[in-house]
Amino acid sequence: MSKLLNINNYHYPRGGSDVVYFRHAEIFGEMGWNNAYFSMHHPKNVQSEWSQYFVDELELGHQYALWKKVLMAGKVVYSFEAQRKLNKLLDQFQPDVAHLHCIYHHLSPAILPVLKARGIPVVMTAHDLKLACPAYLMLNKTGICEKCSDGNVLNVIKHKCIKGSTLASAIVGAEAWVNQQLNTWHDNLDAVVVPSKFYIEKFVQWGMPRERFHYVPNFVEAGLFEPTYQVGDYFLYFGRLSWEKGVPTLIRAAAKAGVKLKLAGTGPEDAQLKQLAADLGADAEFLGFCAGEKLHNLIKGARAVVLPSEWYENAPMSVLESFALGKTVIGADIGGIPELLRADSTGWSFPSADVDALAARIEEVSAMPDAKLNDMGRQARQLVEQEFSKQRYMEGVRDVYARLGVH
Repeated sequence: MSKLLNINNYHYPRGGSDVVYFRHAEIFGEMGWNNAYFSMHHPKNVQSEWSQYFVDELELGHQYALWKKVLMAGKVVYSFEAQRKLNKLLDQFQPDVAHLHCIYHHLSPAILPVLKARGIPVVMTAHDLKLACPAYLMLNKTGICEKCSDGNVLNVIKHKCIKGSTLASAIVGAEAWVNQQLNTWHDNLDAVVVPSKFYIEKFVQWGMPRERFHYVPNFVEAGLFEPTYQVGDYFLYFGRLSWEKGVPTLIRAAAKAGVKLKLAGTGPEDAQLKQLAADLGADAEFLGFCAGEKLHNLIKGARAVVLPSEWYENAPMSVLESFALGKTVIGADIGGIPELLRADSTGWSFPSADVDALAARIEEVSAMPDAKLNDMGRQARQLVEQEFSKQRYMEGVRDVYARLGVH
């Protein structure tokens, strides 16, 4: 029986990458693999027999004494605690492969040399751009940022790329510099699974070896989604309410096009966005956080879903889930979004941050015959079933493992 060590900062479904961490382990468990987990203690954690090896909780945003924050900052840069506890886990569980998800800031890249020293193949899923960008999003308050592509991580501090904070940015900058000097990522990472082709090209542009990256698209289990191909009279956005998601652009475009807009989600700019909609006289309804059946019903009732992002999205699940529910998507031509869309088949793209172009696209879809949108919804569902299935994900990852001699 093959043995898989799953590693992630959080051991509860906090966000999309954490859900992938659990589903990945479940898929290989279903195939007969033996799973172990390495993570961080947290009050919301799912119970695990491996929790005795988890590192102490570390959240710099919490209120701690100054000395404790200094200690935590050191762990962000390079965690010796994570190294010690991982070594203890490895004394009990000798995996055939370790698969990492999000590990920075909490577990830290310090765990990679531990795995390498034991001869364990190390695979990581790139849920974001951290391998290239110290701030992991190639984004700051000025917009898209690639200033660190020359290797000068001082830009992180200069531009306060982490939450607009000099201190937080300095800590992350130090983390990037230390691991840059130690070649932590380069010397200890055997393969990287990437859900979007765009991210692979971006990593290569930043000087990383193309052969280390492997395209394995995200998946949805279509059988869990009951599609509706009839279309409604509103356009829908669901996700975080923040500027980098392009929500202000969407509100302006919807007001210009004179269409009904529904927004499901919360975020730091909730109040400002509501005021913007009121000032423009937009027919916009803010629904707050929605999930599960409530969100699915909103998607199924829409005319189309809009994803107006203004940052380098990876391979957003919102597109695939909309397709699974029989809905087309209007998406910004940025990051990995365009590669998920098939023009006039499953959706349309528009130039990111272009209000007039988005308004024109919304007007076009608003005037389109229902029968045309119904047919496109069926094509979207078919695309998910064929190209973004759990089977394809499993085969893709197994192929990566096999290249490292793990079967």
